[in-house]
Amino acid sequence: MSNSDIHFYFDPVCPFAWMTSKWIRLVQARRGLTADWRFISLRQINAHVDYAAHFPPEYEAQHTAGLRLLRVASAVREQHGREAVGRLYAAFGARVFETAPEDGGGWQATGDLAVDALADAGLPVSLAAALDDTSRDAEIQAESDEALSLTGKDVGTPIIHFEPPHGVAFFGPVISRMPDEEQAVELWDHVVGLARFPGFAELKRSLREQPQLPSFGVGAQETGEVEDWHAGSRRLKK
Repeated sequence: MSNSDIHFYFDPVCPFAWMTSKWIRLVQARRGLTADWRFISLRQINAHVDYAAHFPPEYEAQHTAGLRLLRVASAVREQHGREAVGRLYAAFGARVFETAPEDGGGWQATGDLAVDALADAGLPVSLAAALDDTSRDAEIQAESDEALSLTGKDVGTPIIHFEPPHGVAFFGPVISRMPDEEQAVELWDHVVGLARFPGFAELKRSLREQPQLPSFGVGAQETGEVEDWHAGSRRLKK
């Protein structure tokens, strides 16, 4: 069981979950908070969707890669504890999102990615064998269902459960660029303030800039074109 201040549900291939996780880590360092890094699979929560009809061509492979990486995270948690999942997620994100495609970044070489990320996290590379261990899918599905039970189903990643087990959970916040340390804490205070108000339900807009990540070919100081870049990382409406 977890006694953490935050439960953070992530899919390793979601760029907005990754950006939000980096913000959470900044806040952790400043506020001394603890986080439990939990699983939500975009492939599983979109299992009912016709990918060819509703998503760009690469999304089914991308979401499937996320599920395979979550199997590795499941094996890590089983054998090395919950704290090790945070290290592994950081290693996944560094290779998927913080490395430009021409330098080998991205999710496409999932097997190599898993081996390299495990090594970066100081974990046995033999755990990469879990990539194809479908026996772990039930655990990942249960945790994905758990996340959606906290928010309702018409959401995506990330989902954050504040002050569990009795605090509330929300999808997001979805951010496209990193705040500095002062801004990170200020944003945290505003988000938690909203989350603690019993009547707060949603704050949303659809227009977003491109994620400010090397994997998108965008530097930290550049501003991307404003579009709805999160379309493939949210659960489609029924």
